[in-house]
Amino acid sequence: MANHNIARLTEDVKREISTAMTQLKDKHIANGLVTVTDVEITNDLSYCKVYVSALGGGEKTEEAVNALQKAEGFFKKRINARIKMRKMPEITFVADKSLDYYEKINNIITKLPPMRSESEEEAENTDSETETD
Repeated sequence: MANHNIARLTEDVKREISTAMTQLKDKHIANGLVTVTDVEITNDLSYCKVYVSALGGGEKTEEAVNALQKAEGFFKKRINARIKMRKMPEITFVADKSLDYYEKINNIITKLPPMRSESEEEAENTDSETETD
């Protein structure tokens, strides 16, 4: 199977899982905003990693991953009915921590002192040179 077919299949699986999540009755998924951020399918269609993120941080995401993993059969059935595939991959749900990492980096950056422009530095350098003369 060519790579462009895998990419298209990946997007189709991502869309189907996102759509199917709205039909689950689990409180961890129904109450929280759970998003499929990425899907990776191996070239031999044996494994499918689904990265999910939930509004509320890491703990909510882990609860959502556990609930989604329990509903793996539901997702396989849904995907099999809607997408024609040679082989149905094993679906593994993984917590996507990239949003938490982004938030951590953003907090560090906002705490940094503001950068001075080159013109301000040149003005300061000329002021200090004139004071020493």
